[in-house]
Amino acid sequence: MAPACRALGLPRATAYRRRRPSTPRMRRERPSPARALAPAERQAVLDVLHSERFCDQSPVEVHATLLEEGRYLCSPRTMYRVLAGCDEVRERRDQLRHPHYIRPELVATQPNQVWSWDITKLKGPVKWVYYSLYVMLDLFSRYVVGWLLAGSESAGLATRLIAETCAKQNIREGELTIHADRGSAMTSKTLAEKLCDLGVEKTHSRPHVSNDNPFSESQFKTLKYWPGFPDRFDSQGHAHSVLRRFFPWYNHEHHHSGLCYLTPAVVHHGQAEQVLVERHRVQIAAYLEHPERFVNGPPRLQKLSETVWINPPEKTAHQDAPGSTQTSVDDPEVVPILTTYAPTRRPRALITPLESGVLSH
Repeated sequence: MAPACRALGLPRATAYRRRRPSTPRMRRERPSPARALAPAERQAVLDVLHSERFCDQSPVEVHATLLEEGRYLCSPRTMYRVLAGCDEVRERRDQLRHPHYIRPELVATQPNQVWSWDITKLKGPVKWVYYSLYVMLDLFSRYVVGWLLAGSESAGLATRLIAETCAKQNIREGELTIHADRGSAMTSKTLAEKLCDLGVEKTHSRPHVSNDNPFSESQFKTLKYWPGFPDRFDSQGHAHSVLRRFFPWYNHEHHHSGLCYLTPAVVHHGQAEQVLVERHRVQIAAYLEHPERFVNGPPRLQKLSETVWINPPEKTAHQDAPGSTQTSVDDPEVVPILTTYAPTRRPRALITPLESGVLSH
């Protein structure tokens, strides 16, 4: 039996049980406890609870009132049990029911296809004084296409910023989607009408889900961890002067980890491939001079991710995850130079970090 069961992948207990099936046992009904209420007594309790006098009172109130009148039917817990048996027990208070919000799924394959924007607070000279910073970010290149500093949040200012930024970037009708959270300025009717006039589609994050707008949140973190960012701003003019230094640095000097350490301006203006090829040539020259120092094999040409997602679908999340991808050694840019210096053993795969929207810096 044991060798046969091992060959079939069958437990021995199952084989023995099927060879000698046991007769099914007849289930006996559970006897009613001696202290249980009789059907007539249960009906009497229901009649009292359904009466016009007690229909709006809780079983505890009914029990206390009947005791004061010298009458005892059953305990309050038994009253609840009798009502539950008739499906008459529920939460009396109105319960808040949240509507189902669809998870936004946005993908950008080129600049000026999807923008993400948000508003953050900057501390003023004293407590309870804040300045509002509006930032418009391109999803594919992380390039700040527009920003505005004001004393408060306003749908009118947001409308003006978006209109001027679209004009500056030469956005045509039907080619742009703008994503934001559900702040009052983002969901205002004024802004919605302006976006409709511009032919721009809008999407919103789910309530209380910060991961639905990760790139704007990450950009704000980069701003507030920048060495030149002060603890407080002396005035709105001071804040404006600091931001006029920060955004050129962010667009043209900051090497973004989610962009193969390219600057957002290089990616936004279509120069990424050229810069990566030049970097690769420098690495190849270093490899040819000292190949023994490259323990993972010859350098590989990095390529920018073709898609950038907000909430990628699960079936393609592993394929389109944002971050840098690398070509194989058989890349035509590499093979002509590395034919003689190919390693004798198969190089280990290079491990490249996958960048998430929130932890990209």
